[in-house]
Amino acid sequence: MVRNPVFASAAICLALITYATLAKLTGRPVLIGHHEAYWIVVVERFSAYGLLGFLFSFLLPGRFGLACALVISIAIGLEVLQAFTPDRDPAFQDMLQKAAGGTVGVLLAQTILAFLPRPPS
Repeated sequence: MVRNPVFASAAICLALITYATLAKLTGRPVLIGHHEAYWIVVVERFSAYGLLGFLFSFLLPGRFGLACALVISIAIGLEVLQAFTPDRDPAFQDMLQKAAGGTVGVLLAQTILAFLPRPPS
């Protein structure tokens, strides 16, 4: 029963990340303003993909490799899709930041899951 809210949260998080990644620059959501510092953009990317990795890890408990592979493939796929959007430019450094955030989210969730009591079988 707990999986339904986690699945919905992961789907909403993925939809928001997809929108923010592929939307035109004028329609992209920002924290401070359209002229924010670069480190704020890095924190946005890292934390968004960290949350996505965290949620994927709770959907796939004990499957560290699969959760990491999903988050990294989403980061790569969305960066490639940015090449088809006229005012967006894909960057390898952006993809690495997103993949690192997702991997840290998966690691954090797997660490939490390791200390939670397991239900009796």
